[in-house]
Amino acid sequence: MTSLLKALGVALDGRLNPTDLDLEPGSLVALIGPNGSGKTSLLRALAGVEISRGQVIIAGEDAALAPPARRPSLLSFLPASRDLVWPIRVRDLIALGLVRADSKRIAELLDQLELDAVADRPASELSTGERARVLLARALAPSPQLLLLDEPLSNLDPYWVLQTLGLLRETVTGGCAALVSLHDIDRVEAFDRVLLADHGKIVADLSPGAMLASSELARAFRIERGTSGWRVSRS
Repeated sequence: MTSLLKALGVALDGRLNPTDLDLEPGSLVALIGPNGSGKTSLLRALAGVEISRGQVIIAGEDAALAPPARRPSLLSFLPASRDLVWPIRVRDLIALGLVRADSKRIAELLDQLELDAVADRPASELSTGERARVLLARALAPSPQLLLLDEPLSNLDPYWVLQTLGLLRETVTGGCAALVSLHDIDRVEAFDRVLLADHGKIVADLSPGAMLASSELARAFRIERGTSGWRVSRS
């Protein structure tokens, strides 16, 4: 199958070693790793927010050469921060993800993420979890080919963790791809593939089951499975 994303030697000096990566259409891929391993650096480099060198090709198109009006249909990047300074209405914040006005698309996202009740409230006044859903809606709004999501499950209650995973699965079924960084490694079982970052590089690329049982994961996180779950490694 033709790659939807082809990253060639993307790097950030001192933070991300030159990295090649391919994602197929319809794939939901988890990105895990200990703090400071390079997860956010990889997402930012792929999004073109920060990149020292390398090339990012999305659906056959060089993302660096795409005009501003074209980029939203190629990729969306959701940063880990949920901070909002401006008292902008929720529906207006979601609209910022669109190149042109589309009230039908905004209404669809408000419904999917159960935000109708707060649609006209300033997003800055919402809880952290509610802001997380609003910002995810903005990322989803343009229906991009590639979603780059940094910790989209953080600050969500169990219901919304499950709802968000279901929504992401539904979204990639349409033919796009998503690369999603996570802290909760047990959530990787909802994904097709798992990348493990450590010391600024991808050290393993495995199926969820294989990743959870791998020596690479145990070594990177310094944990091991015990009879009652994960525990700090004794080795």
